[in-house]
Amino acid sequence: MALPAPHLDDRRFQQFVDDAKRYIQQACPEWTDHNVSDPGVTLVEAVAHMADQLVYRLNRVPEKNHLAFLDLLGVTLFPPAAARAEITFRLSAPQPEPVVLPTGTEVSTGRTETEEAVVFATSADLTVVPCALTHLVRQEAGGTPEDRSQDLLGGEDVPAFSAAPRIGDLLLLGLSAAVPDCLLVLDLDSRVDGVGVDPRRPPLVWEAWTAAEGWVVCEVDEDTTGGLNRPGEVLLHMPSGHVVSRLAGHEAGWVRCRVVEAAEGLPSYSESPTVRAAGAFTIGGTVRAAHAETVRDEPLGESEGVAGQRVRLAHAPVVDRPPLLLQVAGRADGGGDEEDPEAGWQEWSVVRDFASSRPGDRHFTLDATTGEIAFGPCVRQPDGTLRQFGAVPPKGAAIRAVRYGTGGGRAGNVARSTITVLRSSIPYIARVENREAARGGVDGETVEEAKSRAPVTLRAQERAVTARDYEELARRAAPEAARISCLAADAAEAGENAVRVLVVPQAVPDRGGRLRFEQLVPGEELLSRVTGFLDERRPLGTRLAVGPPFYQGVTVVATLHSFRAAEAERVRAEALDTLYAYLDPLTGGAHGEGWPFGRPLRAGEVFAALQRVPGVELVDEVLLHPADPLTGRRGETTDRIELAPSALLFPFDHRVRVIEAR
Repeated sequence: MALPAPHLDDRRFQQFVDDAKRYIQQACPEWTDHNVSDPGVTLVEAVAHMADQLVYRLNRVPEKNHLAFLDLLGVTLFPPAAARAEITFRLSAPQPEPVVLPTGTEVSTGRTETEEAVVFATSADLTVVPCALTHLVRQEAGGTPEDRSQDLLGGEDVPAFSAAPRIGDLLLLGLSAAVPDCLLVLDLDSRVDGVGVDPRRPPLVWEAWTAAEGWVVCEVDEDTTGGLNRPGEVLLHMPSGHVVSRLAGHEAGWVRCRVVEAAEGLPSYSESPTVRAAGAFTIGGTVRAAHAETVRDEPLGESEGVAGQRVRLAHAPVVDRPPLLLQVAGRADGGGDEEDPEAGWQEWSVVRDFASSRPGDRHFTLDATTGEIAFGPCVRQPDGTLRQFGAVPPKGAAIRAVRYGTGGGRAGNVARSTITVLRSSIPYIARVENREAARGGVDGETVEEAKSRAPVTLRAQERAVTARDYEELARRAAPEAARISCLAADAAEAGENAVRVLVVPQAVPDRGGRLRFEQLVPGEELLSRVTGFLDERRPLGTRLAVGPPFYQGVTVVATLHSFRAAEAERVRAEALDTLYAYLDPLTGGAHGEGWPFGRPLRAGEVFAALQRVPGVELVDEVLLHPADPLTGRRGETTDRIELAPSALLFPFDHRVRVIEAR
């Protein structure tokens, strides 16, 4: 913690006025009218006000010196991070030609009377590739592929699996082209009577073949066939790596349906579904977008031809997607000619610093918080010579920012199904939607936050030794993470000298304030980024494990009595909101900072939280059940749920009964 800065002068306006009046009594005893209406007192107050302003500025000298020292140490403010979301574009109808959505296509949330629209821009090109079904192959578990394409064309009923379907039976469908990142529609005339599977959760998995990972599970957007029980459509979100491959003697973009073990308590297939007719087409695609507005072709003035020149972008802060593209004219006259206005422009690269830049390297640095661009400095060496770090743009050369993104911050963390407005003009697009909440948006660092971070940064010195060092460095690697905690790993599980870093990702609740379990599982990209950053800074001999905490589900079953004038349904809704908020792993707990790691839950705490709900007269009963958020199973009733040091609570399926007063 930084030492408190002393007040160099702690006097205030009123003290100056009072002191002046006492001096007046000593020097001019005949002046007896000291009311505010007296012109002399007005002059005294004016001088006191100016003196108060001087004292205020004097007392800010220690703060200015503190910030100057931090600047000398290279402490800069962290810029905001842009939230990211997967945006699905749906076509109005299948198209015979590819539909291309270029990088920078803008979408946004709806604008309301109280809130501005939150704008997102796509980070890559998206091509919706048309396709058709060309092959149908079935393969029983452990058997060889059997091509039934001709039988399907002849209108025969083709059994999808074995007569008595077994785990591992496959139905493979070949497409005329690979459709990466596309929304694929499989139109199937499937039926079978008396199968007995749950049409909402059939024991099937849809997969697509990719070059890098082999068979990858596809997300099912909708299945109106009820698990191949009736005619309908299956909408699949295809993975990015979907490619054409050779299978059963045919080259196609392959998709398969695989029989898996039924979920606990649900039945399996008793006989094979049949396929009488099938077709395939694409109706849209999905691409990643970032919370940013794209600025294009912004002139930044002309070069002065001196080292260390700085120019500033018109819009700040700057986000990393889309990346900043800076160009400088190759000649002082701006480069190019009348026939080719783009000729002569040279692209410059952004670097973190100029330590490794040679005099001819076209490098620059960017302060993402302020939008300031700096070119290489010229530094005098100990022997008196001058060394240029990075190239200097020619004098009079035009400088322009071809493209960059501005935005970021927590405002981009919007809930799912809220990005619904297409701002760019793209033909054939019927609607857009984000299937999951956008996350990763972090506000820029404030000066006060940087001042509190500086001592920890100086102590760590880019090396992770203590638990706090690991946490601070992990936050630097992943500022978008909601919570990070470091603790010693169990020696029996991870060995001696093992450190475990727990990462809880950001999660935006759905409408109603409810979090879904899958939102709290960090992605592979986030975990690998933290692992790589810490691995370079851990001591030799220390084992590092980075992953999510163990989420202990808890279900509260409570009985409440309401006041006579209270509406029972409203009381029940507010009680449920209170339970989910109090036990929330991100914003719950007594201090609203998330339920503490490893802290047990007692029934008495829930009693106290429910008793504060408006309209509740009496909390009659509170029962705690440990629960599994994945299977939905609840454990035995208890009045205390213990948590391991690496565990967090997850509120799941609370039940509240309200008894109205009579």
